[in-house]
Amino acid sequence: MFKVRGVRGATTVAINSKTEILDATKELLQKLKELNSIDTSDIAAVFFTTTRDINAEFPAVAARHIGWTQVALMCGHEMDVPDAQPRCIRVLVLLNTEKSQSDIQNVYLREAVNLRSRGINDN
Repeated sequence: MFKVRGVRGATTVAINSKTEILDATKELLQKLKELNSIDTSDIAAVFFTTTRDINAEFPAVAARHIGWTQVALMCGHEMDVPDAQPRCIRVLVLLNTEKSQSDIQNVYLREAVNLRSRGINDN
């Protein structure tokens, strides 16, 4: 039986540029897809957030570039929390799947691995 599961991920960029945002987001989405055997036809929706220091491009554009053309996508900004990870892109993929929650593999790349050590977004 299919259930909707959340698959989370995060990455960072070195600078606020279109190229950096697109490259980092593509890398993150491809890793999420690979580790969770995601078929894009099973994606219900994808939410992207960025810290306020990232605004040169919408991360959702990267999803379109890798073929996620029929997927509902939304972008927004994270809360501006003191000492938060800078230049961070987060994603929440809502996925129709038979996998259990414990089978979902969340992905943290680049400097976003620091989010795990802070106790944020743990599995």
